[in-house]
Amino acid sequence: MSTLFLRTLREDPADADVDSAKLLQRAGYIRKAAPGIWTWLPLGLRVLNKIEAIVREEMDGIGAQEVHFPALLPREPYEATHRWEEYGDNIFRLKDRHQADYLLAPTHEEMFTLLVKDMYSSYKDLPVVLYQIQTKYRDEFRPRAGLIRGREFVMKDAYSFNIDEEGLKKAYYDERGAYERVFQRLDLKYVPVFAMSGPMGGSASEEFLAPMPIGEDTFALAPSGKAWNVEALTTPELPEIDCSNTPAAAKEATPDAKTIDNMIERANADHPRADGRSWEASDILKNVVIAVKHPEDEDHDEPWREVIVVGVPGDRTVDMKRLEAQFAPAELEEATEEDLKAHPELVPGYIGPMVLGPQAKAAGVENPVRYFLDAHVVKGSAWFTGADEHEVDYYNLVYGRDFEADGTVEAVEVRHGDMSPDGSGPLSFERGVEIGQVFQLGLKYSKALDLKVLDQNGKAVPVWMGCYGIGVSRVLACIAETHHDERGLAWPAIIAPAQVHVVATGKNAEAFEAAEKLVADLEAKGIEVIYDDRKKVSPGVKFKDAELIGAPLIAVAGRDTVNNGTIEVRDRNGENDAAVPVAEAADVIAERVKALLG
Repeated sequence: MSTLFLRTLREDPADADVDSAKLLQRAGYIRKAAPGIWTWLPLGLRVLNKIEAIVREEMDGIGAQEVHFPALLPREPYEATHRWEEYGDNIFRLKDRHQADYLLAPTHEEMFTLLVKDMYSSYKDLPVVLYQIQTKYRDEFRPRAGLIRGREFVMKDAYSFNIDEEGLKKAYYDERGAYERVFQRLDLKYVPVFAMSGPMGGSASEEFLAPMPIGEDTFALAPSGKAWNVEALTTPELPEIDCSNTPAAAKEATPDAKTIDNMIERANADHPRADGRSWEASDILKNVVIAVKHPEDEDHDEPWREVIVVGVPGDRTVDMKRLEAQFAPAELEEATEEDLKAHPELVPGYIGPMVLGPQAKAAGVENPVRYFLDAHVVKGSAWFTGADEHEVDYYNLVYGRDFEADGTVEAVEVRHGDMSPDGSGPLSFERGVEIGQVFQLGLKYSKALDLKVLDQNGKAVPVWMGCYGIGVSRVLACIAETHHDERGLAWPAIIAPAQVHVVATGKNAEAFEAAEKLVADLEAKGIEVIYDDRKKVSPGVKFKDAELIGAPLIAVAGRDTVNNGTIEVRDRNGENDAAVPVAEAADVIAERVKALLG
């Protein structure tokens, strides 16, 4: 400790917003260089390297081979897959002195694909799994939570290449199993959840979330034990309603009724229901105008904007993230006044389905807006909704009888008690931090970059790909977030910067001599030690530093203990405190370390 490049802090940094960020800085593991950008100090780098080593062991164990790409990459491969535009403001773009475009890579799908394309040409070369552990960059709008949401971060990304879909699925489950072993070895709780692929593309995808209150991701749990990212939740198909006895749709005047509350008030006052029940928000079909910002594609040379309308039950709120996930890689936002001006058939406050989608042609609309219905809107259901006229609404407008839609979407916020996708019962919700994700990419990148090999019949076929990522630096932060107490960090032994923190206290030369011999004996046994040999530092400060730094075992050689022929050994949490004879201390500690490492 007298020569270690370390300064511990007694107070939390003013801008640290979560426990892991506070403690990693206070304990001298990292230092802030800029918002979302961190310097790794000796202790932090030791822990990071140990996590990387575990990841490597599990990747190598399933036959993956390590490579390393540059972080600075040319524009062209990302343009070929449209991700130069699709990533929007989330990537760092820059030009060199020759005005050529480059980016700092957020992920490396394109580069892995092109590498295999360059070297492999036959089905005999496959399967192959490649991976790297490398620094990535994303231009986070608002970096937060220390290492958990940064602009520069360390990530393991792996890619599998197979001749067919069956091979892809095997590789996917091999990686998934390796991830579970990684997180189990790190003593980090995790929940695999079904997820959307988003800009990555592909079909099947699962996220691994570490449950914790500070998590940005909400996931839903079913009684069956299955879990879903909220964006990936689907509504079980609801039975169609018999509308044979529903009266014909009728227009009624509803002045001053542009909001849900106004509509309910006006309807109950002027048009009471025949069955005596009051009108409620759930009786209203709310039509929300959305602007879809599409990236350029085969039919458009530039990004383009489309106006759509989504119908949802009036007692539900639109979840823009859930909705956007279904339109990826497009981005969504609420429509502006300019958007509405381009569609005069949309009457603000009284928008209804009769001028939208399949109904637009009959209504004489030349430039129809696509119309989508949330999955909670059931065939045969009757609605109180806009009539596309100022201060006029429809009553008893029936989906399937009076109007149709261009499609069904998952648009509304999911609520406690909603039925789980597997039908096992009502959903409950927790928050978590994403620590890994696995994708079955399929053929997206191989087709975009023309990665083909010759099959058994000599025919050129595209290669099936999978993609698998672990946020290594984020995992470190999550472990710090879940393994600490009010005194400091408490690392699992497998990744602690040292297994034992030896503290020599007082001015007694015998105490320091005993501590130094213990350190030498432990190191001879292959045990990593932090030795607090500082001469003019009080015992209280040394103990606080040991608890803050968080090695799993603390051994104290002080004047009183050494004079009594013992060394005090205790767990970091203060338990299993024992006075051990000096001559036996190294062996006793070695046994404890062995038990901690499993």
